[in-house]
Amino acid sequence: MLDLQYILDNREAVQQNCDNRGITVSLDRLTELDSARRLHIQEGDELRRQQKETSGGIPKAKDNDERQQLIAKGKELREQIGAIEAKQKEIEAELRTLQADIPNMTHPAAPVGKTEDDSQVVRTWGEKPNFDFEPLDHVALAEKHNLIDFEAGGRVAGHGFYYLKNEAVMLELALIQYAVEKVRAAGFSIHTTPDLARNDVLEGIGFNPRGNETQIYSVENSDLSLVATAEITLGGAEKDQMMDLDQLPILRAGISHCFRTEAGAHGRAGRGIYRVHQFTKVEMFAFTAPESTASDEVHAKIVGIEEEIFQGLGLHYQVIDTATGDLGGPAYRKYDLEAWMPGRGEGGSYGEVTSASNCTDYQARRLNIRCKNPNEKGTKFVHTLNGTAVAVTRALIAILENYQQADGSIKIPEVLQKWVGQDKIG
Repeated sequence: MLDLQYILDNREAVQQNCDNRGITVSLDRLTELDSARRLHIQEGDELRRQQKETSGGIPKAKDNDERQQLIAKGKELREQIGAIEAKQKEIEAELRTLQADIPNMTHPAAPVGKTEDDSQVVRTWGEKPNFDFEPLDHVALAEKHNLIDFEAGGRVAGHGFYYLKNEAVMLELALIQYAVEKVRAAGFSIHTTPDLARNDVLEGIGFNPRGNETQIYSVENSDLSLVATAEITLGGAEKDQMMDLDQLPILRAGISHCFRTEAGAHGRAGRGIYRVHQFTKVEMFAFTAPESTASDEVHAKIVGIEEEIFQGLGLHYQVIDTATGDLGGPAYRKYDLEAWMPGRGEGGSYGEVTSASNCTDYQARRLNIRCKNPNEKGTKFVHTLNGTAVAVTRALIAILENYQQADGSIKIPEVLQKWVGQDKIG
């Protein structure tokens, strides 16, 4: 979240940023609550001063009557202090909720706009495939080659679940190995992470584990939820920790299952395994020094790794600088890679395959992750970043649809063949 004093000192800029993102907040109410909180603190301090003075006078009382009067006054003051503290906690809870609803500030160069249509294409790589036949989408290709079983997934877990089969399984394992190879070469330490996290960790990262708009599966009668991404567990691993400035940046990558309700996701473009309730992903996460120059540098590094992965797969893509209205609350700036998918929609279209976000100190402030400079007094909140190395289902779609051949077979990208053990399907 944003620092409270920063919000109060920069109300106009914060309000404009919220407007650019399409977020409705009440900064007037936040200011009122902050003033009330300060007043209650002052009143509480004064009552505690009086209580201390009263308690100190009891041993010095001239007689029993005076002592009883002081004792009664002390009791009254304690009750007033308790009431003040209870009200202060109530005010602070509402204040924190309002503060948490305010999104991160936005990079000044990010495109301003309300929807994803306002995002800007930064660059493209490769060429769209040129078919001399009518290409199939990944659902038809999977049926043709017995790669995905949607019916079994539906019988076992419901709509949005599936079984990968045969070469699709080998492709999943190959994509994971390929992504891990790339991120390790770039200096990321590799982890497998829990599939569950406490709700305060999800909230710290910026996910809403409860409520009507949540995309999270929560475990009943517990404070645990299934994770939507290893971003949650990689970032949450350092909750309430102190880092040494000279050890930053810290680069980590996690292999995890991801679980999402995908509420409201419908339409032909989202059919098949484009929007599903469970998938496997390799995620990059970074902790950097608390300066925008440091986090911007790592942000560029993460995007570069994503591009290297999809260039190695030989897939045409475009890089998108995400518009303000399409940014998640924690993101200061976000780049998406959209790969060309010949079977998506009518006649093919781009589909998001990776994203990379610089969240500056927004998540770290919520999770209380700090760093200390040995040459300076005090501590600062680190900057955090995240980026997709590979989300298996999206990458599978792009591979199956782009590498299909006129004879019905599907070529396997050369970089994956050593793990799949063959050069084509069919």
